[in-house]
Amino acid sequence: MKEKKEKNAKNEAIKWFITIFIVTFLLSMLFSYISTTAMDKLSLIPAILILVSVILTGILFDLVGVAVTCATEEEFHAMASKKVKGAKTAIKLIRSAPKVSNVCADVIGDIAGVLSGAISAIITLKITQKLGLSFDIQFLMSALVASMTVGGKALGKSFAKNKCTSIIYAVAKVLSIFEK
Repeated sequence: MKEKKEKNAKNEAIKWFITIFIVTFLLSMLFSYISTTAMDKLSLIPAILILVSVILTGILFDLVGVAVTCATEEEFHAMASKKVKGAKTAIKLIRSAPKVSNVCADVIGDIAGVLSGAISAIITLKITQKLGLSFDIQFLMSALVASMTVGGKALGKSFAKNKCTSIIYAVAKVLSIFEK
């Protein structure tokens, strides 16, 4: 009996790996193509705004990934018994915390990181051309993007840990709109 459970758990882990690998690959390819194609056509200010929004998206999803691992479902059982919208969804999120965290923090967060790097490279070219610079400022732009991302995630982690219930409830309310 124990061997069968271990084998099922291993099969589930392999299925999850394959699924998340394919989804990440496809999403990353799609978003990279869209962003790099679109960035060439944009002027500097809209490109910078998109870069900032991609960085913020990575931070936000990392925050949700941390919050779901810290939240406990007990806090939502009373709400669910009173039929509070989103409570059952919050319980489902918490019960699936490893997968939810993986999708939010790793898939979305890492794709946002890759995108922000690609977008920052395009912005660097635009700045270099616009200002007629003869030297490469990509190292500066990369350091700025990395600092914003890592610093934002550092702030987000402690916030997510302290406000995990509120964060998961807000996410669950949004997601419950899409449920039957």
